[in-house]
Amino acid sequence: MTSKIFIDTNILVYAMDEHNVEKQQKCRRLLKALTQNNLGVISTQVLQEFYVVATKKLEVDPLAAKDILSSFERFEIVVTTPQLINDAIDVSIINVISFWDALIVTSAEHAKCGVVLTEDLNHGQIIRGVKIKNPFNTH
Repeated sequence: MTSKIFIDTNILVYAMDEHNVEKQQKCRRLLKALTQNNLGVISTQVLQEFYVVATKKLEVDPLAAKDILSSFERFEIVVTTPQLINDAIDVSIINVISFWDALIVTSAEHAKCGVVLTEDLNHGQIIRGVKIKNPFNTH
């Protein structure tokens, strides 16, 4: 790993999800490597989404989820700005993807990431110079 890598919410959630041990272990290994190499990037959007999913879907205690969020501060964090929102709208329209996925891509581009780790977009697709990589894709 040499360029910065943007981590989508689902990677952080799977790292905690005990319902799928294989995905959990894979995500934990990825996050450990990104942390050790200081290459991980997330956004304020990812922090917000993680809190909601952790407390609603995984039923994590809200204060425990808050503590987990604090541990994510080891990653570079992109703050969602009005300009990123405007860019995401354009990316969403041009690439026919959801606004939320487009905001992930524009945040990654803003942070100069070469890759977005996610299972929400097409593996191998390149949007605005950022390559989409699904870490669970075996092809």
